Amino acid sequence: MRAMLLEAPGRPLRPADIPRPVCGAGQLRLRVRACGVCRTDLHLRDGELAPGKLPLVLGHEAVGEIAELGPGVAGFALGERVGVPWVGWTCGACRQCRRRRENLCERARFTGKDLDGGFAEELVVDARHCFRLPPACGDAEAAPLLCAGLIGWRALRLAGDAERLGLYGFGAAAHLVAQVARFQGRKVFAFTRPGDGDGQRFALGLGAEWAGGSDERPPTPLDGAIVFAPAGELVPRALEAVGPGGTVVCGGIHMSAIPSFPYDRLWPERSIQSVANLERRDGEEFLSVAAAAGVRAEVTPFPLDQAEEALSALREGRFHGAAVLLASES
Repeated sequence: MRAMLLEAPGRPLRPADIPRPVCGAGQLRLRVRACGVCRTDLHLRDGELAPGKLPLVLGHEAVGEIAELGPGVAGFALGERVGVPWVGWTCGACRQCRRRRENLCERARFTGKDLDGGFAEELVVDARHCFRLPPACGDAEAAPLLCAGLIGWRALRLAGDAERLGLYGFGAAAHLVAQVARFQGRKVFAFTRPGDGDGQRFALGLGAEWAGGSDERPPTPLDGAIVFAPAGELVPRALEAVGPGGTVVCGGIHMSAIPSFPYDRLWPERSIQSVANLERRDGEEFLSVAAAAGVRAEVTPFPLDQAEEALSALREGRFHGAAVLLASES
């Protein structure tokens, strides 16, 4: 089958023919229809995150059709469409799993990092960690929901009941979160790269109350903020923009160093909160809310063999919303 392989961090992905994955107990074999291109894929490709194995097939926002049911799998049917998220396997036995915090599982394995992912024609997944997708959502549009949407939803929950919500970095996750936040009656304040007028217009078109550069102050103090951009220097800026009692959530798996800042930015009961992975309940909740809110992903499609070009476009900010690889007609 066709796949795009990462052979070493820092090297371009290479198209290759590799053996079809073998479906084991408790697993599903999927024919991939679409797979989102996430910033985490870029961090792995560029060597900012260490892969769990090499060579590796990236991709953890996969939409696929069930081609085979492994022994012991119940509740799924051949031909059914499912989504594959970042968390690919959890042990269910460690202290964190027993505390119902599977996102912090001590032995977790991640799709597209430790397990081969969706930059391929097929993949094998743990049936426990797949999600059924809203039927009204097309394959390409569903793919970004599986990480950008899920992590965005978890970050939104951790931001609390912030009525005035700042989103720093208006990419794949933020453009989905903004739609959910507006559905919930919140006011969204979007922060883009300085001078990115197109990005600011994109945010305003999705219902943002205000949009400006990440070097600007919002017109009113925020109740909370989520920093999606992997730029640590934005954390002190977000703290400046958030009023007393507000929370700044760091929504990425990788971020550059956060510079030091005076304690008085934190003192009036402001807080900084990180987001690590996701729980299955995040997926169930978000996909339900996304369907009710009519969330629509803005996608730029690429053929599977142009995965490297899609990663370059993401690195350079050449599109709004999310990039999606199409392994077959979708």
